[in-house]
Amino acid sequence: MNTTNRIKKRLDRNRPMVTISIRMPEDVIEDLKMVAPCLGFSGYQPLIRTYIGQCLRKDLARLEHDQIGAFAEILRGRGVDEKVIADAMAEVLRKTA
Repeated sequence: MNTTNRIKKRLDRNRPMVTISIRMPEDVIEDLKMVAPCLGFSGYQPLIRTYIGQCLRKDLARLEHDQIGAFAEILRGRGVDEKVIADAMAEVLRKTA
């Protein structure tokens, strides 16, 4: 799934939710409960979802960038012209933005 489609899916407020259980220290939960309303959240769980979503998007972007870079290195190793690689990478970035 490309980045644009992934973002569109994430913006859908009606996407299915799954209940999970996670163990966290009590003091962390208390801090989350204190911080959530200060940041405009209705509770600590939406704040946790936001924190997870932000870090997940950052890691996904980094992994995608790493994969593109690794692919470019493979092409360089096979003698593909640097301009061809640069043009292809620019095209990929345009299509996934």
